[in-house]
Parts: sequence; C-alpha cells; structure tokens
Amino acid sequence: MVVGLVAGLIGLAVGVFGMFAFSLSERTRHLTLDIGEPALPDGAAEVLSVVGKAYIVIDTVDGVVRASAGAYAFGLVRGHTVVHKELLELAHRVRRDGVIEERDLTLPRILPASAVNAVPGELPAAAAELPGAQGAPGQGTLVIQLRVAPLGEEYILLLADDRTEIARTEAVRNDFVANVSHELKTPVGAISLLAEAIESAPEDQVTVRRFASRMMTESARLAALVQDIIELSRLQGKDVARAGIAVDMNSVIAEAVDRTRLPAQSKNITLVAGAQQPAVVHGDQAQLVTALRNLIDNAVRYSPENTQVGIGLAVGDGVVSVSISDQGDGLTPQEQDRVFERFYRVDTARSRHTGGTGLGLSIVKHIVGNHGGEVTLWSTPKTGSTFTVRLPQLSLPTSDGGSQHSADRHPGLS
Repeated sequence: MVVGLVAGLIGLAVGVFGMFAFSLSERTRHLTLDIGEPALPDGAAEVLSVVGKAYIVIDTVDGVVRASAGAYAFGLVRGHTVVHKELLELAHRVRRDGVIEERDLTLPRILPASAVNAVPGELPAAAAELPGAQGAPGQGTLVIQLRVAPLGEEYILLLADDRTEIARTEAVRNDFVANVSHELKTPVGAISLLAEAIESAPEDQVTVRRFASRMMTESARLAALVQDIIELSRLQGKDVARAGIAVDMNSVIAEAVDRTRLPAQSKNITLVAGAQQPAVVHGDQAQLVTALRNLIDNAVRYSPENTQVGIGLAVGDGVVSVSISDQGDGLTPQEQDRVFERFYRVDTARSRHTGGTGLGLSIVKHIVGNHGGEVTLWSTPKTGSTFTVRLPQLSLPTSDGGSQHSADRHPGLS
C-alpha cells in the first residue's frame, strides 16, 4: 500500500510538472508572437510612405528592416541585405558619430530578377513593374544623392534620390559645349592665320587672292556651324505636337530639292525625285524641309561626281516614308551606329574638305523625333547609303464626319 501511495505521489508530481511546462511554453510562444517584426519609432512608417524617395531602414546588425519599392528597383537592396558596401560604410559612420551624412554616389547597377521577390516589411506589388526591376546584373551605373540619418535609437535611415538622368543630361551638355568650343576654334584659328598671312604680303596679289579665298571658305564653314547650333537650340524649344499643322510632304520634298540643287550641280550630281502622291503629316513644314535638306545635302557631299541622288516617297499602313539614296562609299556597321551623334564624322579630313559641320544628321534625328517618327539607315561599303524618314500619316476628316488617311483621297491634293 505504501508503494502504491508513493507511485501515486510521483505520478501527481509528473502531471503537475507537465502542466507547468506546457503553461510556460504557451507563454513563451505568445510572447514571441507579440514581438513580431522590429517596430519603427511612432509616425516613422507614415512619413516614409509619403517621402517620395527610395528609402532603406537598417538595424544594428545591418539587416534591412524595411525598404521601399524604389530601393529594390534600383538594386540597392537584395532580400534583407544592402547590396553596396558604400551605403553600409556611411551608415556605420552615422551610427558612430550621430551626425547626418549626405553624399553623391555613382554605383554599379545590380538588378537581379529576384530582387523584388523577398521583401521585408511592406513592399507594394507594383515594385515588380518599376523600370529596371527585372534584369541582369551590371547594366550600367546608378547615380544617387544619398542622405543617411539616425532613426530612433536602433535604426539608420538611408534616403536615395535617383540622379542618373540628371547626371547623364549634364554630361551630354558638357560634351556638347566642349565639342562646340573645339569646332569653333578650327575655323576661327584658320581665319586668324590667313588674315596674318595677307597682312604680311599685301603686295603679292596672287597670295592675297589665294588666302582671301581660303578665308571665305572658313567663314562659310563657321557661319554654317553657328547656324546649325542655333537650329538645334531652336528645335529643342518648340512643341511640334501643339503648334503643328497639316503638311503636304510633296511640297516639303520639292522645297528641299530646290535648296540643294546648286551644290548638286557643282558636282554634276542629278537629283531624281519620285512621283508625287497624296501624303500629309502633322508637323512644322520648315523643320521638315530642314530635315530633308540636310539628308539630301549629306548625300550630295559624300557622293562622287557624275552620280545621282534619289528621293522617293511612299505611303502605306498609316506611315509616310521618304527615302534618300546616294551612290557614295557607304558605311560600315560600326559607323552606322554613330552617324547620328553630334559632331561625329566618319572621315574627319574629308568632312572638313566637304564643309560638313557634324550636326546635320543630329538635327535630322531631332526633328523626326519631334514629329513622332524615326529615321533609319541602310548602307554597305562601296555601294551607297539610304536614309529613310518615317512619319505618322495624318488622318483627315471626311464629309460624313469620319476620317481617312490622306492617301485614300483623290490625287488632286496639293
């Protein structure tokens, strides 16, 4: 009986201990659940949601507590990790000194496809739709303006403002100014030297005439360059979509051909224009004439003597196409990729001999882009080149209140 009593007491003790252990486990589990994700200071989450910049919040061990969709899209964060060590170095300095840091950084753009999948905190589904959210690592660089500040006692906040496009535009502007300065120095320097030569030999009529002729050539080149720069600047400030009118491309081609007839005749080059047909676009006639004149002039400049330049007009599928073909030396694929760049010349010495400014094709591309179109190039070495301008065809209203393309009307359109 004593043995039974002892066994009963032992069983009771085990039961009580089990109930105590179960109760302790439940309490621990509830405590863990109540902790949840790290809490930000009061109001911080609301402010960050409307700040309008990419942001990252990291804890004391550099783990990402919360990050915006932009931070993932820019490739600054991957999963729960800050990708770039430069960001962490600034965060460590702020944590150590307690002083807000601001810095402009140029970082490699690292955009793995999985970067928007594992997101701590609240990451909107729209993150996957942001530009650059999907892609391969190493696609270009990212320029950001970074501000790093303490957030409460535990966290560090990193605010990133994307300055990539601003930096690119600034670089283009600086390159353009540098190129213009260089291009202007050449004819100005030549004119200065020629003037000195004439001054030193006023009695030598042959020398004076020769140098004066050279001065006229350099002056014409300088005037052409200045005019192209003015034209490019004017194009960038005009809204064709709002100020445009209905333009007949037949009259545009006729005027462009007329303006280039004299330089073509000087090389005995025949300008051959195809048959007219109804073709109306929405745009600025003066700009379109400038674009086609530049293309025809370019074809004349780089074509050998006693050849011909063809100008063709085609209309179909809501597109008006104008092609300018020459019988010149043609271009390699590498040269074709760059011919529309400002001041790019395939053959610098030859371009100076022909009087080209290096801005003509850049102006063409800008004008065509302003009109919602595109300009393409087909060329093979020793065969020639064909530049094709494609513009949206204008739909004209009909008598019954509908609309139809200009090519669907009778050929009497002038």
